[in-house]
Amino acid sequence: QVQLTEFGGGSVEAGGSLRISCAAAGNTWAIGAVTWFRQAPGEEREGVAVIYRDDSATLYADAVKGRFTISEDIAHELVYLQMNDLKPEDTATYYCAAGSSIVNGLWMVEFEYQYWGQGTQVTVSS
Repeated sequence: QVQLTEFGGGSVEAGGSLRISCAAAGNTWAIGAVTWFRQAPGEEREGVAVIYRDDSATLYADAVKGRFTISEDIAHELVYLQMNDLKPEDTATYYCAAGSSIVNGLWMVEFEYQYWGQGTQVTVSS
């Protein structure tokens, strides 16, 4: 089993920055990729960014390209999401998810992930 815990959410004004973190524990050797998802009220959960363990390759949703950066500190089992130039539409609960084997073309598919955190709220005011 893998346990994921997100932290670092909060409120920020539009144009501001925030970094959220995901801490992994347990059988972390099983992790092939970690992805940040988000879900706004009344909306479906969507993939934001993924980082692959084997080569640190990253992919981003079009809505956040150039503004968000995903990175990891494997030694400390942490994955970060640095969010810059935040917009009100970025307001959501952000979840980290981990999977053992995630195909590039399916990284946004939540059913590919076996492990999920409880989420952290990010609120961007205009």
